[in-house]
Amino acid sequence: MIAHLNGTVSAVAPDGAVIDVGGVGLLVQCTPGTLAGLRPGERARVATSLVVREDALTLYGFATEDERATFELLQTATGVGPRLALAMLAVLSPDALRRAVATEDLAALTTVPGIGRKGAQRIVLELAGRLGPPADLTVQGGGRGAGGAAAPWREQVRAGLVSLGWLAREADQAIAAVEPELAGGAAESPEAPVDVAAALRAALRVLGRS
Repeated sequence: MIAHLNGTVSAVAPDGAVIDVGGVGLLVQCTPGTLAGLRPGERARVATSLVVREDALTLYGFATEDERATFELLQTATGVGPRLALAMLAVLSPDALRRAVATEDLAALTTVPGIGRKGAQRIVLELAGRLGPPADLTVQGGGRGAGGAAAPWREQVRAGLVSLGWLAREADQAIAAVEPELAGGAAESPEAPVDVAAALRAALRVLGRS
């Protein structure tokens, strides 16, 4: 997987940019927000996600690692491909998407071209609890702790799986599969920590069966 590009911006178009890395011009599809920060002739670093299809290899670029992670996770929802995921990030920031899913704000999701009410309902259903809590809800939730407690171990396990060569979406699916068992104790005691090593082993077992 190509995790990022660090080079000179050769050209910027309405839907993408060409970044020269070691004499090779790589085309990356980007959101308008990411493109706004790129200037021809200047150096830039963009986080990337490579989407492999039978007839094409397409590289998508993002201003932040959070945008890339959200892009990859969005595609685990039924009916959401890379182009729709990119369109979602063009309209809503990662935190706005988290807020829309967490609060079941279908109106916000349907502002994205290509997403109707049924599609928005499906996205909320399938991604609930997986995108993580938005920053404002985490602060407001204060004493709850459950949402905030789950995030650190999930991110550590996700990073571990990705470093072992698994795709981010595969890692997220494995984590979702083992979370009910691991979070069983936390349901009774929200303060109970999750054993990251045990979570990683459990996720690897799930991936080994797939």
